Amino acid sequence: MNIKTKFQLSFMMFLEFFIWGGWFVTLGTFLGNNLEATAGQSSMAFSTQSWGAIIAPFIIGLIADRYFNAERILGVLHLIGAFLMYQMYQSTDFVAFYPYVLGYMILYMPTLALVNSISFNQMKDPAKEFSNIRVFGTIGWIIAGLVISYLFVWDSPEALEAGLLKNTFLMAGIASAILGVFSFTLPKTPPKVDKSEKVAISDVLGLDALKLLKDKNFLVFFISSVLICIPLAFYYQNANPFLAEIGLPNPTGKMAIGQVSEALFILALPFFFTKFGFKKTILVGMLAWTVRYVLFAYGNADELSFMLIIGIALHGICYDFFFVSGQIYTDTKAGEKYKSAAQGLITLATYGVGMLIGFWIAGQITDSLTMDDGAHAWETIWMYPAGFAAVVFVLFALIFKNEKVEYKS
Repeated sequence: MNIKTKFQLSFMMFLEFFIWGGWFVTLGTFLGNNLEATAGQSSMAFSTQSWGAIIAPFIIGLIADRYFNAERILGVLHLIGAFLMYQMYQSTDFVAFYPYVLGYMILYMPTLALVNSISFNQMKDPAKEFSNIRVFGTIGWIIAGLVISYLFVWDSPEALEAGLLKNTFLMAGIASAILGVFSFTLPKTPPKVDKSEKVAISDVLGLDALKLLKDKNFLVFFISSVLICIPLAFYYQNANPFLAEIGLPNPTGKMAIGQVSEALFILALPFFFTKFGFKKTILVGMLAWTVRYVLFAYGNADELSFMLIIGIALHGICYDFFFVSGQIYTDTKAGEKYKSAAQGLITLATYGVGMLIGFWIAGQITDSLTMDDGAHAWETIWMYPAGFAAVVFVLFALIFKNEKVEYKS
């Protein structure tokens, strides 16, 4: 891969995740502060990610892989996304806002697969080359948080009172327009499937991999993957509003510590797999969710702010040790025949069904613990996902029988 192509792919990844991190992290705070949305309405907005994840395989499997170059579809989706972002920026109530965020996420989620496809198409050895390109996506997400908190300071109490947090949508929209135009300059990635070839819905959704559930261990892992999405949904939906409400300075910038942690701990996965095996590694990831939420429950923005920072920094263990480990485990169990189908099924189960359930539960619990003045009983709220994660930890520890899983970088 030449230097020009490396730059193109790296810049593509940077913008792809700068856009997502530039508005999704602060979405909960924006909804409550600018649109006076209830927690239930916030859960509806966050659930658009799940609907996007459910619909994305149809866009990729039935359209992108059969009729058009991936880079052209990426460009069109991001240009339309820029328009929808501007509409979200202009929205003044939740009813007007929701159709735009739903439409946006249905279009954005497929782009996650498209940027990977475009990258892989230029690589001779993706196992060695992809991480060097994908890391720019993590950098983009981190930069977005730092820009919001430390450059524009849109998440300060004064800025929140002035309603300036809506500018995140304008920023993300501009970045989306830039990526939309830039996408047409990317290396050509033609369709990989003959459009005359018949495709089954079961192939698109990865349903052929359902036969893997006959394996008791994989069934336990599959159910655990869906259940652990409940604590994950609490983090996505409530973390930024929580930190902003209790007065932690520069909350969005500090949440970027989670992405730094994610990038670092993925490097520790080979060691944990080799030293402790799959079961213990994934159990550490589950336990980290419980610890994180206990720290959130009892930390504060003053002398105990270090507890909040540790809770944020645990994101690498929470995410990498469970979800990345799970992808590796799924790859090992599926074998060559069902590899793609199994990964598609796990993605549909977690980011689709699991997160949909998780956001709904998070919204119901948060709404029930919201005071008349709009303040929240955060200590009690955070103990719910801590409890959910603890239950999944115990069930997995008792039922899952240890087996050797080989780490594949």
